[in-house]
Amino acid sequence: MLVAAAVCPCPPLLVPDVAAGAAPELDAARTACSDALAVLAAARPDRLFVVGPAEGDTMERYAAGAVGDFRGFGVDLGVRLGHGGAARAEDRRLPASLAVGAWLLARVDWAGAPVEGLAVGVRLSPARCADAGRDLAAHADRVALLVMGDGSACRSLKAPGYLDDRAAGFDEAAARALGTADTAALAALDEHLAYELKAAGRAPWQVLAAAAEGAGLEGRLLHEDAPYGVGYFVAAWS
Repeated sequence: MLVAAAVCPCPPLLVPDVAAGAAPELDAARTACSDALAVLAAARPDRLFVVGPAEGDTMERYAAGAVGDFRGFGVDLGVRLGHGGAARAEDRRLPASLAVGAWLLARVDWAGAPVEGLAVGVRLSPARCADAGRDLAAHADRVALLVMGDGSACRSLKAPGYLDDRAAGFDEAAARALGTADTAALAALDEHLAYELKAAGRAPWQVLAAAAEGAGLEGRLLHEDAPYGVGYFVAAWS
C-alpha cells in the first residue's frame, strides 16, 4: 500500500555540477525536493520506488544498486540507485530521470527502505501507467514513491518546445492535482496534449495516481516554477 510520495522535477540541471554557473537558479527547487524526501523518510516505508520518464512507450525496471551518470551532459559524475550489489558492465544504465532521482536520494543520505527504479515511456498509455502504479503499491505493506517528472516545456519563446498557449493551463491543472493529491485529475491528463507540450511528467504522475487509489493521502505543493520555460513542481503526499 502506498503510504507516501514525493514528486520532483527531473532536469539534469538540478544537479549543481551539471548546472555549473546557473546552479543557484534552482536552489529553491533543490530545497523543496529535500523537504519532500523528508516526508518519505518519516513514513518509514518498506520499499521505495523511483519512477521517472524515459523515451518511447515501454517500461523498464532497475534493481537496487543500478548505476547511472551525467557524462552525456558534460560532467563525469556517477550515481547509484540506493544501496545494492556491485553493478556489472552489461547492466542497463539509469535513464537521466532516474539518475537525477538517485542523486537526490544521495544528497539527503537516504538510509531507509531498499530502492528500486521504474522508467516509464513518455508515450506509455494511461491504462498501462495505471497497471504499473497498482503493481508497485502491492509490492509491500508500506510503499513510497519518488516520482520524477517535468511539466510542459513550452512556457516561453526560449523553452525547448517554444511557446504554446496551452502550456500554462496544462501546468496549472497538473500543479493543482499534485498539490491536492487529486488522483482522478492526474489520471485524466490528456496523454496526447502532454506529448505535444513535451510534459515528461504525465506518465510518472499517472503511475502515482493509480498507486495512491484508496490510500487516503493528502498532498502539499511545496514548489512551483517555470525556469527556462519548463514547468517544475515539487509536492509531498502523506
